[in-house]
Amino acid sequence: MRRRSDSLRVRMILSHVAVVFAGVVTVLISTSLLAPVFIADHIAAMQQMADSGAGTSLIEDFETGLLLAFGQAVFFGAVASTVVALIVGIVASNRLLRPIERIRSATRRLASGAYSERIELPPEAELAALAQDVNALAQALEETEQQRLRLISEVAHEFRTPLATIKGYMEGLVDGVFPPTAEVFAATGREAARLERLATDLSELSRVQEGALDLQFEPLDLGDVARDVAERLSPQFEEKGVMLRTGDLPELRALADRDRMAQVFTNVIGNALSYTLQGGTVEIVGRATPDVVALSVTDTGRGLDSRQLDAVFDRFYRADRSAPGGAGIGLTIARSLVQAHRGTIDVSSPGPGRGAVFTITLPATTS
Repeated sequence: MRRRSDSLRVRMILSHVAVVFAGVVTVLISTSLLAPVFIADHIAAMQQMADSGAGTSLIEDFETGLLLAFGQAVFFGAVASTVVALIVGIVASNRLLRPIERIRSATRRLASGAYSERIELPPEAELAALAQDVNALAQALEETEQQRLRLISEVAHEFRTPLATIKGYMEGLVDGVFPPTAEVFAATGREAARLERLATDLSELSRVQEGALDLQFEPLDLGDVARDVAERLSPQFEEKGVMLRTGDLPELRALADRDRMAQVFTNVIGNALSYTLQGGTVEIVGRATPDVVALSVTDTGRGLDSRQLDAVFDRFYRADRSAPGGAGIGLTIARSLVQAHRGTIDVSSPGPGRGAVFTITLPATTS
């Protein structure tokens, strides 16, 4: 159990009393040393003015009484000052500890899940700074809780559609509504694959954001990685009738994990393909400076407005739900992977119907 002497209230009161006590002791010592000297000098002056011999006894009695009275006055003054210090210490400690107790109560409510809790700022600057920190913590916890609830809702929504489709096919097969044809099994398999892909993406996103990925950094040319990804995705572009151009990419030397950067480029280029109509173009360009290397993916697709630009990297966000594509996690994973490489990924767009540009920037290396 915590001792009473460990209490801030007790320590504050004792500190006030200790200060007064030190002052009183100092006064007592100084007066006991100096008062007799001063009084003796004064008495000597009086003796010169008094009749010789006749006033000696009277002067000695006066000196003794004066010293005794002075000592009594100092003693009672010390007792009074100590009592006053005790009272002032109690009042001051109560005034200081009230906002501390409010902060303590608020933190207990935060710990119990009341994330909307906020503390009124006390007048003391130091306690106000502490209250502001607690309020900032409460705000962060509230936002985290809202994101958690939103994520649960979004995951449930994304799983609901394929599960409902699979359930419908299975019930139709059991009831004899659907004949057991290859097309039915293929459709069921596609929905199961969609569920598997969604689960894999969620697991990948969780590992990236937790920093649990083991990245194998090595000097590489991002242009080579982008060209490999473009070549692998070219059949999909040809099938949709979208032109994919890589051009002459400069050397983009960076320290990066080849497989993870290939995943980033796959997600970004694949996203451009999903939102570019037949006859459109997706172009990959790069630039290098002594400090950074950047690779941009420009498409002539549907474009984005200002609100969509802010949300395009959010989990499960899709600018056009009717367009073919994944669950809206690919760009979120891409951003997390780029950030794990100490880089950035940005998006810009002239507006709806005018395409978009995704730019990936990493620190440059000369090795």
